[in-house]
Amino acid sequence: MTALVRLQKRLADLKIYSKKSLGQNFLISDLVINKILVAVEVEKPTRVIEIGPGCGALTDLLISKYRDLTLIELDRNLAEFWRDYILSHSHSIKLIEADALQMVWNFSAEYMLVSNLPYQISSSLVIDRSLDQIQLKSMVLMFQKEVAQRIRALPQTEHYGMLSVFAQEFWTMSTVCDAGSRDFRPAPKVSSRVLKFISKKSNIADKKQYLMFVKTCFRQRRRVLSNNISSLDSNFDQSKLNLWLVDNKKNAKIRVEELSPPEINSLYHFLRVF
Repeated sequence: MTALVRLQKRLADLKIYSKKSLGQNFLISDLVINKILVAVEVEKPTRVIEIGPGCGALTDLLISKYRDLTLIELDRNLAEFWRDYILSHSHSIKLIEADALQMVWNFSAEYMLVSNLPYQISSSLVIDRSLDQIQLKSMVLMFQKEVAQRIRALPQTEHYGMLSVFAQEFWTMSTVCDAGSRDFRPAPKVSSRVLKFISKKSNIADKKQYLMFVKTCFRQRRRVLSNNISSLDSNFDQSKLNLWLVDNKKNAKIRVEELSPPEINSLYHFLRVF
């Protein structure tokens, strides 16, 4: 049964419709679904989390592959459907009816996250999962294409910014596939892209402080770096900036958008007061 047929049947059975307020665009492309599943399978996860199972485009197939599956669903009607489904099919699936951005996130590093994300939470979710002290093993996530471009952007490019630097510090990323508006019902007005994230080691001990540092550096990305960091608190010694610039052969008028994530990491540790 194709994803579109499965969606039509489930919507009819449930007598529901997509909710714009929750960013619901149901995935119907079997090609895109298969590429996502292959990207997941390559990592050989033993425990999988899905945010927003919706009408089951991914969930129906994840259920057949992974015994330890946790579903996080905010929509009350869809949560009720999955609760009944689990009971009637005697599955050991766990259901959490909650907002993924508001709930307590206490999953171990063994878990892999999979989701066709609601567009409005995608950037925040990447930041939140990067802030986790116990970071997930990996993630395969769908984004609005522009957000995916920001996440993977290189220095001195249009999309490079705070999100690029923070995500690239904690994850190794690759593109899984693109998806057009016709791959969803209802069709969104924007294109989408699926990214895979693999957790990587970082020397950042205080992730919240580092996030604040990066945000400060990018506060006005077109201003010179020295102006932006002037608002850093006493945890940083701004007077050492010129020494770092000289040591790294950088111009005094450099902007943060010209620095790579490793260079920003280096600057953070150089200025930080221990």
